[in-house]
Amino acid sequence: MADHLLSEDRTHLRRAVELGRRGWGRVDPNPMVGCVVVRDGRAVAEGWHREVGGPHAEVEALREAGEAARGACVYVSLEPCAHEGRTPPCTRALIAAGVARVVYGAADPGERSGGGSAVLRAAGIDVRGPLLTEEQALRENPAFFARARGRAPWVELKLALSLDGAIAARAGERTVLTGPEAGEETHRLRAGVQGIMVGVGTVLADDPLLTARGEPKPRTPPLRIILDTHARTPPTARLMRDVQREGDVLVFVGESAPQARIELLRRAGGEVVRLPGGSAGTGSSGLDLGAALAELGARGVACVLCEGGARVARSLLSDGRVDRMHLVFTPRFLGPTGLPGVQGVDPGGAGRWELGEEPLAFGSDLWTRWERAA
Repeated sequence: MADHLLSEDRTHLRRAVELGRRGWGRVDPNPMVGCVVVRDGRAVAEGWHREVGGPHAEVEALREAGEAARGACVYVSLEPCAHEGRTPPCTRALIAAGVARVVYGAADPGERSGGGSAVLRAAGIDVRGPLLTEEQALRENPAFFARARGRAPWVELKLALSLDGAIAARAGERTVLTGPEAGEETHRLRAGVQGIMVGVGTVLADDPLLTARGEPKPRTPPLRIILDTHARTPPTARLMRDVQREGDVLVFVGESAPQARIELLRRAGGEVVRLPGGSAGTGSSGLDLGAALAELGARGVACVLCEGGARVARSLLSDGRVDRMHLVFTPRFLGPTGLPGVQGVDPGGAGRWELGEEPLAFGSDLWTRWERAA
């Protein structure tokens, strides 16, 4: 946020951003948006976008404020929309409410929805914004801005690590590292993405479902994605057992994958897409990760959560394709047989990282979030 803002402005705008996050998993493809109405230096109402098709954050807050909105200052995390979509334009509601000032965080990049600040100014409202940089806006609403800008899917990498940096006791062995509290946070994280991706090694070792089983319940189950060069995914794997109810499964295989194995996966309900092999610079995944992400982007998957394993994680990092890392540390040592997580990644390829937010404790586990430096 801009340094020249008043302290009060920064406080209320930060609160609007925090409120917007409550829409996680429920508003996609819309952005998460929060709003605070302030009168005489005091917050009199708050709102956030709760569901696609439901009232936007500004409308929620204005309803709560009632007559107190007249002459008030409204803080909203995203520029108020100016178009008629599933709901009327928020600019119309703000003008009708008689607000005096609007401070917003991110500019709306939409061709139809953008331009709300100009509409408000034309109506005589004092408008300040955008006050978030493009990078800050992308980090707050990655799926929304990735789609709007036509960029490759936003990629988040989540790994559970022992204190000595291992993700498993040994290669190919299922190792539960984190406790139930961190597990709940993982399911919350899954609810807000459009795709969950793992390598076939994780499927063979852990037999995961790759579903969001917690709160919030996602509007649409995330696409479950497997990177599987040789089509080794068992047709009897748990994630293949109830594709219609739990969510689609997409398996990326290499050009030389046996056709018989591919047909077994298709009969089990999975979709299989052949990809070219990765170049030397692509790491050890065996597949062209750029082609995989381009395919996902073409399917409308704007935000992908990769949950392993080590080879896929190193490949994505070495290629510079990870936008955000979630590293969850558990108070255990796995010793010399442990399977390393992200060690050995070329720092030049991985880029520079900065701690995004304060680490959080979930039970005995420490959850850290890292952002790629702008």
